[in-house]
Amino acid sequence: MTVTFLGTGTSQGVPVIACDCNTCRSGDIRDNRLRTSVMIQNVDTVIVIDSGPDFRQQLLREKVKKLNAVLFTHEHKDHIAGLDDVRSFNWIYKKPMDVYCDSRVKMALEREFAYVFLEIKYPGIPQLKIHLIENKPFKIENIKIIPIEGLHYKLPVFGFRIKDFTYLTDINFIPEKEKPKIKGSKYLVVGAVRKQKHISHYNLEQAIDVINEFSPETGYITHISHMMGCHEEVEKELPSTIRLAYDGLKLEI
Repeated sequence: MTVTFLGTGTSQGVPVIACDCNTCRSGDIRDNRLRTSVMIQNVDTVIVIDSGPDFRQQLLREKVKKLNAVLFTHEHKDHIAGLDDVRSFNWIYKKPMDVYCDSRVKMALEREFAYVFLEIKYPGIPQLKIHLIENKPFKIENIKIIPIEGLHYKLPVFGFRIKDFTYLTDINFIPEKEKPKIKGSKYLVVGAVRKQKHISHYNLEQAIDVINEFSPETGYITHISHMMGCHEEVEKELPSTIRLAYDGLKLEI
């Protein structure tokens, strides 16, 4: 099973035209971060976790020709805005796209993509089949997924564990009762938006502490803003078992 990091940035993670910081001027492709998303694929099934504003660009870059489902962590715009582009897969496979989310995300999708849910549908709009999830294990096709509930400031959000891979973006608090789900992960991905403290995200130091608490074989930092600094320089500050993720990075799990 392969994990591909489609994007590892935030809405401030893409080089900013008006910004003259080192990250935004960097020629290192690893500093050009699209909005955060990952793709999970095995021989039969392809899942994308979150479809941000860069969704179409990410799928084109990775030459994605098959997509079985979209799974959402939470409803913020930088994680749902690209969902309209599943219409290409509707056309190819002649069926709705399976979407997995909790009831709060479903309400946000109905609000943001109201035209999709109208009783009288305009020809060619995206076709979605919503599957509501709770904080209980479930399967998408043949892939088992364990939700991990955390807080993004005061907003409940989901992280997910798939085999030995655990993905926690936009979380800055993990309840004790959820921690056993994370233990034993070979790969642990944690969001950290910058080095300075943030009200709703871990900063780099906090993310390192979270990764060290669970002692995975390798930890990865994602959801990185340009304020974090350049990839090459930040990597020098990290423990040997923790890396900055970058767009296009692939892991075998």
